[in-house]
Amino acid sequence: MQIRILKDKILSKLMLVFTLASVSLLLIIGIGLYVHSIPILEKSSWGTLVTSSIWKPLKGLFGFYPFIMGTLWVTGIAIVIALPLCLLTALFVVEYAHAGIRRVLVPFINLLSGIPPVIFGVWGVLFIIPLIQNYIAPHFVEFSTGYSVLAGGIVLAVMIFPLIVSIISEVLNTIPQELKDASLSLGATKWETIKKIVLRKALPGIIAAVVLAISRAFGETIAVLMVCGNNAVVPHSVFDPGYPLPALIANNYGEMLSIPLYDSALMFAALLLFIIILLFNIISRLILARLERKLTS
Repeated sequence: MQIRILKDKILSKLMLVFTLASVSLLLIIGIGLYVHSIPILEKSSWGTLVTSSIWKPLKGLFGFYPFIMGTLWVTGIAIVIALPLCLLTALFVVEYAHAGIRRVLVPFINLLSGIPPVIFGVWGVLFIIPLIQNYIAPHFVEFSTGYSVLAGGIVLAVMIFPLIVSIISEVLNTIPQELKDASLSLGATKWETIKKIVLRKALPGIIAAVVLAISRAFGETIAVLMVCGNNAVVPHSVFDPGYPLPALIANNYGEMLSIPLYDSALMFAALLLFIIILLFNIISRLILARLERKLTS
Protein backbone atom coordinates (compact mmCIF):
# COMPACT_ATOMS: atom_id res chain seq x y z
CA MET A 1 0.00 0.00 0.00
CA GLN A 2 2.81 2.40 0.93
CA ILE A 3 4.58 1.68 -2.36
CA ARG A 4 1.43 2.56 -4.35
CA ILE A 5 1.06 5.84 -2.44
CA LEU A 6 4.75 6.62 -3.01
CA LYS A 7 4.42 5.91 -6.75
CA ASP A 8 1.37 8.15 -6.95
CA LYS A 9 3.22 11.01 -5.22
CA ILE A 10 6.26 10.59 -7.47
CA LEU A 11 4.11 10.62 -10.62
CA SER A 12 2.20 13.70 -9.47
CA LYS A 13 5.46 15.53 -8.80
CA LEU A 14 6.87 14.48 -12.17
CA MET A 15 3.75 15.76 -13.94
CA LEU A 16 4.07 19.04 -12.07
CA VAL A 17 7.73 19.34 -13.13
CA PHE A 18 6.93 18.65 -16.78
CA THR A 19 4.01 21.09 -16.69
CA LEU A 20 6.21 23.84 -15.22
CA ALA A 21 8.91 23.05 -17.78
CA SER A 22 6.39 23.41 -20.62
CA VAL A 23 5.08 26.71 -19.28
CA SER A 24 8.60 28.00 -18.66
CA LEU A 25 9.37 27.65 -22.37
CA LEU A 26 7.18 30.71 -22.90
CA LEU A 27 9.28 32.70 -20.47
CA ILE A 28 12.54 31.41 -21.96
CA ILE A 29 11.48 32.39 -25.48
CA GLY A 30 10.47 35.88 -24.34
CA ILE A 31 13.74 36.41 -22.44
CA GLY A 32 15.79 35.15 -25.36
CA LEU A 33 14.10 37.52 -27.81
CA TYR A 34 14.50 40.44 -25.41
CA VAL A 35 18.20 39.77 -24.85
CA HIS A 36 18.86 39.74 -28.58
CA SER A 37 16.82 42.95 -28.97
CA ILE A 38 18.87 44.90 -26.41
CA PRO A 39 21.28 46.50 -28.95
CA ILE A 40 18.47 48.25 -30.83
CA LEU A 41 16.66 49.12 -27.59
CA GLU A 42 19.82 50.85 -26.37
CA LYS A 43 19.80 53.04 -29.49
CA SER A 44 16.05 53.80 -29.61
CA SER A 45 13.22 53.68 -27.11
CA TRP A 46 10.27 51.32 -27.29
CA GLY A 47 7.94 54.20 -28.13
CA THR A 48 10.11 55.40 -31.01
CA LEU A 49 10.49 51.94 -32.50
CA VAL A 50 6.79 51.11 -32.27
CA THR A 51 5.38 54.44 -33.47
CA SER A 52 7.90 55.38 -36.17
CA SER A 53 7.08 54.64 -39.82
CA ILE A 54 10.60 55.24 -41.17
CA TRP A 55 12.36 52.04 -42.24
CA LYS A 56 15.87 52.85 -43.48
CA PRO A 57 18.23 50.19 -42.11
CA LEU A 58 21.27 51.62 -43.92
CA LYS A 59 20.80 54.85 -41.96
CA GLY A 60 20.08 53.04 -38.72
CA LEU A 61 16.37 53.99 -38.73
CA PHE A 62 14.01 51.19 -37.77
CA GLY A 63 10.32 52.06 -37.52
CA PHE A 64 8.03 49.09 -36.92
CA TYR A 65 4.66 50.81 -37.11
CA PRO A 66 3.99 49.80 -40.78
CA PHE A 67 4.78 46.18 -39.98
CA ILE A 68 2.53 46.14 -36.92
CA MET A 69 -0.34 47.65 -38.91
CA GLY A 70 0.28 45.24 -41.80
CA THR A 71 0.00 42.34 -39.37
CA LEU A 72 -3.23 43.69 -37.86
CA TRP A 73 -4.76 44.46 -41.27
CA VAL A 74 -4.11 41.01 -42.72
CA THR A 75 -5.24 39.17 -39.59
CA GLY A 76 -8.36 41.33 -39.19
CA ILE A 77 -9.43 40.80 -42.81
CA ALA A 78 -8.85 37.05 -42.50
CA ILE A 79 -11.07 36.78 -39.40
CA VAL A 80 -13.83 38.95 -40.91
CA ILE A 81 -13.92 36.70 -43.99
CA ALA A 82 -13.42 33.35 -42.26
CA LEU A 83 -15.61 33.59 -39.16
CA PRO A 84 -19.08 33.82 -40.82
CA LEU A 85 -18.20 31.10 -43.34
CA CYS A 86 -16.76 28.83 -40.68
CA LEU A 87 -19.71 29.31 -38.33
CA LEU A 88 -22.27 28.57 -41.05
CA THR A 89 -20.26 25.57 -42.26
CA ALA A 90 -19.99 24.13 -38.75
CA LEU A 91 -23.71 24.65 -38.16
CA PHE A 92 -24.55 22.89 -41.40
CA VAL A 93 -22.23 19.96 -40.69
CA VAL A 94 -23.49 19.46 -37.14
CA GLU A 95 -27.15 20.46 -37.32
CA TYR A 96 -28.36 20.02 -40.90
CA ALA A 97 -26.15 17.62 -42.89
CA HIS A 98 -27.13 13.97 -43.19
CA ALA A 99 -24.64 11.39 -41.95
CA GLY A 100 -23.54 10.51 -45.50
CA ILE A 101 -22.88 14.13 -46.42
CA ARG A 102 -21.06 14.67 -43.13
CA ARG A 103 -18.76 11.72 -43.79
CA VAL A 104 -17.77 13.30 -47.11
CA LEU A 105 -17.49 16.94 -45.98
CA VAL A 106 -15.47 16.53 -42.79
CA PRO A 107 -12.45 14.78 -44.39
CA PHE A 108 -12.33 17.39 -47.15
CA ILE A 109 -12.40 20.21 -44.60
CA ASN A 110 -9.65 18.53 -42.56
CA LEU A 111 -7.63 18.01 -45.74
CA LEU A 112 -7.20 21.79 -46.04
CA SER A 113 -5.21 21.86 -42.81
CA GLY A 114 -2.68 19.44 -44.27
CA ILE A 115 -1.88 21.49 -47.37
CA PRO A 116 1.56 23.21 -47.12
CA PRO A 117 1.38 27.01 -46.74
CA VAL A 118 3.44 27.54 -49.90
CA ILE A 119 0.64 25.90 -51.92
CA PHE A 120 -1.81 28.47 -50.56
CA GLY A 121 0.69 31.17 -51.50
CA VAL A 122 0.97 29.91 -55.08
CA TRP A 123 -2.82 29.69 -55.29
CA GLY A 124 -3.04 33.27 -54.08
CA VAL A 125 -0.55 34.48 -56.69
CA LEU A 126 -2.23 32.62 -59.55
CA PHE A 127 -5.89 33.27 -58.69
CA ILE A 128 -6.46 35.82 -55.91
CA ILE A 129 -4.01 38.45 -57.17
CA PRO A 130 -5.50 38.57 -60.73
CA LEU A 131 -9.02 38.50 -59.28
CA ILE A 132 -8.32 41.57 -57.14
CA GLN A 133 -6.30 43.39 -59.80
CA ASN A 134 -8.71 42.88 -62.73
CA TYR A 135 -12.17 42.47 -61.22
CA ILE A 136 -12.44 43.81 -57.66
CA ALA A 137 -10.02 46.73 -57.30
CA PRO A 138 -11.12 48.64 -60.49
CA HIS A 139 -14.52 49.24 -58.86
CA PHE A 140 -12.95 50.98 -55.85
CA VAL A 141 -9.51 52.38 -56.75
CA GLU A 142 -7.79 53.62 -59.89
CA PHE A 143 -5.03 51.04 -59.84
CA SER A 144 -3.94 48.07 -57.77
CA THR A 145 -1.34 45.43 -58.49
CA GLY A 146 -3.44 42.93 -56.56
CA TYR A 147 -0.62 42.39 -54.07
CA SER A 148 -2.39 43.77 -51.04
CA VAL A 149 -3.52 43.14 -47.49
CA LEU A 150 -6.84 41.97 -48.97
CA ALA A 151 -5.03 39.20 -50.87
CA GLY A 152 -3.16 38.25 -47.72
CA GLY A 153 -6.39 38.25 -45.73
CA ILE A 154 -8.20 36.02 -48.24
CA VAL A 155 -5.35 33.50 -48.38
CA LEU A 156 -5.05 33.52 -44.60
CA ALA A 157 -8.83 33.08 -44.21
CA VAL A 158 -8.66 29.89 -46.29
CA MET A 159 -5.72 28.64 -44.24
CA ILE A 160 -7.45 29.06 -40.86
CA PHE A 161 -10.82 27.83 -42.19
CA PRO A 162 -10.38 24.13 -41.21
CA LEU A 163 -9.11 25.04 -37.73
CA ILE A 164 -12.12 27.20 -36.87
CA VAL A 165 -14.62 24.79 -38.42
CA SER A 166 -13.18 21.81 -36.52
CA ILE A 167 -13.21 23.56 -33.15
CA ILE A 168 -16.67 25.08 -33.57
CA SER A 169 -18.03 21.70 -34.73
CA GLU A 170 -16.64 20.05 -31.60
CA VAL A 171 -18.17 22.76 -29.44
CA LEU A 172 -21.57 22.40 -31.12
CA ASN A 173 -21.46 18.64 -30.60
CA THR A 174 -21.18 19.19 -26.85
CA ILE A 175 -24.54 20.98 -26.63
CA PRO A 176 -26.96 18.54 -24.90
CA GLN A 177 -29.62 17.17 -27.24
CA GLU A 178 -32.16 17.55 -24.40
CA LEU A 179 -31.88 21.35 -24.59
CA LYS A 180 -32.60 21.33 -28.31
CA ASP A 181 -35.47 18.86 -27.91
CA ALA A 182 -37.00 21.01 -25.17
CA SER A 183 -36.87 24.08 -27.40
CA LEU A 184 -38.41 22.24 -30.35
CA SER A 185 -41.15 20.78 -28.13
CA LEU A 186 -42.15 24.31 -27.10
CA GLY A 187 -42.84 25.20 -30.74
CA ALA A 188 -39.56 26.82 -31.75
CA THR A 189 -38.29 26.20 -35.26
CA LYS A 190 -34.92 24.56 -35.84
CA TRP A 191 -33.31 27.90 -36.72
CA GLU A 192 -34.83 29.58 -33.65
CA THR A 193 -33.43 26.75 -31.53
CA ILE A 194 -29.99 27.17 -33.06
CA LYS A 195 -30.07 30.95 -32.62
CA LYS A 196 -31.49 31.07 -29.09
CA ILE A 197 -30.10 27.88 -27.54
CA VAL A 198 -27.22 26.38 -29.50
CA LEU A 199 -25.29 29.54 -30.35
CA ARG A 200 -25.83 31.01 -26.90
CA LYS A 201 -24.47 27.93 -25.17
CA ALA A 202 -21.64 27.59 -27.67
CA LEU A 203 -20.56 31.24 -27.59
CA PRO A 204 -17.57 30.78 -25.22
CA GLY A 205 -16.30 27.91 -27.37
CA ILE A 206 -16.73 29.94 -30.55
CA ILE A 207 -14.73 32.79 -29.03
CA ALA A 208 -12.03 30.33 -27.99
CA ALA A 209 -11.89 29.02 -31.57
CA VAL A 210 -11.48 32.55 -32.91
CA VAL A 211 -8.71 33.24 -30.39
CA LEU A 212 -6.79 30.15 -31.50
CA ALA A 213 -7.30 31.02 -35.16
CA ILE A 214 -6.09 34.59 -34.69
CA SER A 215 -3.03 33.35 -32.79
CA ARG A 216 -2.19 31.09 -35.71
CA ALA A 217 -2.96 33.81 -38.26
CA PHE A 218 -0.54 36.22 -36.57
CA GLY A 219 2.32 33.82 -37.20
CA GLU A 220 1.63 32.65 -40.75
CA THR A 221 4.53 33.58 -42.97
CA ILE A 222 5.16 32.06 -46.39
CA ALA A 223 1.72 32.31 -47.97
CA VAL A 224 1.15 35.86 -46.69
CA LEU A 225 4.65 36.90 -47.75
CA MET A 226 3.91 35.82 -51.33
CA VAL A 227 0.74 37.90 -51.80
CA CYS A 228 0.96 40.97 -49.55
CA GLY A 229 3.33 43.10 -51.63
CA ASN A 230 5.92 43.45 -48.82
CA ASN A 231 6.04 47.25 -48.93
CA ALA A 232 7.01 48.92 -45.65
CA VAL A 233 4.16 51.44 -45.62
CA VAL A 234 1.06 51.73 -43.47
CA PRO A 235 -1.97 50.36 -45.40
CA HIS A 236 -4.86 52.81 -45.69
CA SER A 237 -7.22 50.52 -47.59
CA VAL A 238 -7.60 46.83 -48.26
CA PHE A 239 -6.07 47.34 -51.72
CA ASP A 240 -2.80 48.74 -50.37
CA PRO A 241 0.25 46.49 -49.98
CA GLY A 242 1.34 45.50 -46.51
CA TYR A 243 4.32 43.97 -44.78
CA PRO A 244 3.40 41.84 -41.75
CA LEU A 245 5.97 41.14 -39.05
CA PRO A 246 6.35 37.40 -39.86
CA ALA A 247 7.05 38.27 -43.51
CA LEU A 248 9.67 40.82 -42.44
CA ILE A 249 11.50 38.23 -40.36
CA ALA A 250 11.27 35.45 -42.95
CA ASN A 251 12.26 37.72 -45.83
CA ASN A 252 15.36 39.18 -44.24
CA TYR A 253 16.73 36.88 -41.57
CA GLY A 254 19.98 35.42 -42.81
CA GLU A 255 20.42 38.25 -45.31
CA MET A 256 21.63 41.81 -44.86
CA LEU A 257 22.84 40.95 -41.35
CA SER A 258 26.06 42.79 -42.10
CA ILE A 259 24.08 46.00 -41.59
CA PRO A 260 24.59 47.26 -38.01
CA LEU A 261 21.65 46.49 -35.69
CA TYR A 262 19.73 44.69 -38.45
CA ASP A 263 19.82 41.32 -36.68
CA SER A 264 18.73 43.00 -33.45
CA ALA A 265 15.90 44.76 -35.33
CA LEU A 266 14.62 41.44 -36.64
CA MET A 267 14.77 39.97 -33.14
CA PHE A 268 12.82 42.98 -31.92
CA ALA A 269 10.23 42.30 -34.64
CA ALA A 270 9.93 38.74 -33.33
CA LEU A 271 9.60 40.10 -29.79
CA LEU A 272 6.83 42.46 -30.91
CA LEU A 273 4.97 39.59 -32.55
CA PHE A 274 5.42 37.52 -29.40
CA ILE A 275 4.05 40.33 -27.21
CA ILE A 276 1.10 41.02 -29.53
CA ILE A 277 0.03 37.36 -29.50
CA LEU A 278 0.56 37.09 -25.73
CA LEU A 279 -1.45 40.23 -24.94
CA PHE A 280 -4.21 39.22 -27.33
CA ASN A 281 -4.53 35.80 -25.70
CA ILE A 282 -4.53 37.26 -22.18
CA ILE A 283 -7.21 39.83 -23.03
CA SER A 284 -9.27 37.21 -24.86
CA ARG A 285 -9.09 34.83 -21.91
CA LEU A 286 -10.25 37.57 -19.54
CA ILE A 287 -13.20 38.39 -21.82
CA LEU A 288 -13.99 34.68 -22.18
CA ALA A 289 -13.94 34.12 -18.41
CA ARG A 290 -16.23 37.09 -17.88
CA LEU A 291 -18.60 35.84 -20.58
CA GLU A 292 -18.72 32.36 -19.06
CA ARG A 293 -19.55 33.81 -15.64
CA LYS A 294 -22.31 35.90 -17.19
CA LEU A 295 -23.82 32.93 -19.04
CA THR A 296 -23.73 30.64 -15.99
CA SER A 297 -25.12 33.24 -13.58
